Amino acid sequence: MNEMGRGKLDWKRIDLNLLIVFYHLYQTRSVSVAAQKCFVSQSAMSHSLAKLRELCGDKLFERKSHQMVPTERASELFPTVEQILSLVQHKVLPKAVFDPNEYRGVCKIGLTDYAEFIFGPVIYDAILTDAPHSKVSFVNVNRNNYKSISEQESLDMIIGSIPELDEQFDGQTLYTEKHVCIYDQSQVLIEHVDIETFVSLPHCLVSPEGAFTSNVDKHLDAVGLTRSVTAVSRNFLTIGRLVSGRAMFAIVPEKMAQISVMQPHLTAVAPPVPVADFDIALIWRKQSQLSEKAKWLKEALYEAVLTSIRESSL
Repeated sequence: MNEMGRGKLDWKRIDLNLLIVFYHLYQTRSVSVAAQKCFVSQSAMSHSLAKLRELCGDKLFERKSHQMVPTERASELFPTVEQILSLVQHKVLPKAVFDPNEYRGVCKIGLTDYAEFIFGPVIYDAILTDAPHSKVSFVNVNRNNYKSISEQESLDMIIGSIPELDEQFDGQTLYTEKHVCIYDQSQVLIEHVDIETFVSLPHCLVSPEGAFTSNVDKHLDAVGLTRSVTAVSRNFLTIGRLVSGRAMFAIVPEKMAQISVMQPHLTAVAPPVPVADFDIALIWRKQSQLSEKAKWLKEALYEAVLTSIRESSL
């Protein structure tokens, strides 16, 4: 028997239920909601939290305003606790056969604004085709909050442009997106967008952070030019309508432009300045790879999005 089994640790103090309590407290930030999820009273949940604090030698959760906010130690522990519970569920306990056709739960898909705008309907159809009794919840994420939202919402999958993944996540590139320049040809009477024309009119742009500059402005500055960005939106849906009927330009992802230019008079051309491409990826928590539901979703969404890309390119 190894050291762990020879009694150096008081295993009688370790209760798997305490890990479940920790998991739900971390996810919900609420003693009462976590108690409901664990099917215990609020006083029992508070008693379990006291045991956890003693076991870990840390407060773990501190009440701030109306939330139980995790301490730094709790945030460090959460991935390990999640891994332990996942291993017990998928490696220790008997496996329940997952049949999408019989599944009646909710598929939670995290999406950046752009990914939801482009692929929301495709994802919905893919899931409901295989799992007609299921429901779909689209949850907004971005490159700054996807980790915390994934933990709090128990996301099944994430789709979007998130260049640097946290070590708890893995991903697979779906495709590489290019940019185009859109304008209303009834307002901007030109046949070709050169760089001088490009900087002569106002611009609007999408910025998750609300910034009025981007790498485009750095390039223009390097060649001694500037542009006037007069509107910024955090929502891709706004940009196409904003450009329509106005003498202005916007640089947007190509697939968004394909939808936006369905509005009268909008056209899309290659931008007169270099704009970096970006990858759209399918992302999941590494621990979820053990789940049959996650395996099904990963395959279904990957095929659905790739099929959509191929069809839109025809």
